Amino acid sequence: MSDVDDGIAEAHAHSAPALFAPDAFRGLARHRLLKAPPAGDLNADLPPDVGDHDLNAGQPMTSFHDGPPRRAAVLVPVIGHESGATVLLTRRTEHLAAHAGQVAFPGGKIEGTDATPLAAALRETEEEIGIPAEKIDPLGYLDLYQTGTGFRIVPVVAAVAPGYRLRIDENEVADVFEVPLAFLMTPDNHKRDSRIFKGLERHFYAMPYRDNYIWGATAGIIRNLYNRIYR
Repeated sequence: MSDVDDGIAEAHAHSAPALFAPDAFRGLARHRLLKAPPAGDLNADLPPDVGDHDLNAGQPMTSFHDGPPRRAAVLVPVIGHESGATVLLTRRTEHLAAHAGQVAFPGGKIEGTDATPLAAALRETEEEIGIPAEKIDPLGYLDLYQTGTGFRIVPVVAAVAPGYRLRIDENEVADVFEVPLAFLMTPDNHKRDSRIFKGLERHFYAMPYRDNYIWGATAGIIRNLYNRIYR
C-alpha cells in the first residue's frame, strides 16, 4: 500500500458526526462561503484581520517581501467519503526555492493566461496532482489571505468525489494525504506556535496531525474555513 493509500485509510478510520458528512458540508459551504472571489483587485488594500498578520499585530506585512503583492490561488479540496469528509493536502518537495517541505494546498501563482482565480486553482491542481477540473465541484471562496512573504491568496473550496486518480508532479509534490474534516474543524486542534524569522518572532496557527505538521498560511486558511462554516 502506498503512502497516499495509508493516509486515506487512516482518514477513513475516524468516525465523523453528521455535521461533517459530505452532504452537510456541501449545504453549509454553499450557504456560507463567498459566492465570488473575495477581491476583484488583488492589489487593493486589505482589512487588518485577513492573513498572517492576524496573529502578528504591529508587524507590517511588507516585513519579508519587497515589491508589489504576488497573486495566487489555491484549491481546498474536500473529499466526500461516506464515513466523513476529509481535506486533501500536499507536502512540497525539499528542493523547492519557496516553502520547501511544507504542507500546502494545491495551487500557485495566478498567471496572465488564467481568466480567474478559480481557473488558476484548477490549472495548478491538475498540474501538481493530476485531478482534472471536471472532477472538481467548486463550492465558493474564502476570504483573501495575505502572507508575510507577499502572497495574496484566493482560496477556492471545492468538493471532490472519492476514487479520484492522482498523477503527481514529483518535482513539486513529495506526498499527498487526507485529514478528517472533523479534526481540522475542531478548534481545540488549532494550536498557536511561533518561530523567529528574519529577526522577528512570527506567530501562526498549527494543526499537527499524525506525522504532518500543518502550519502557516495553510493552517490559517483552514482556520478561516472553520470561521466561515462552523463557528
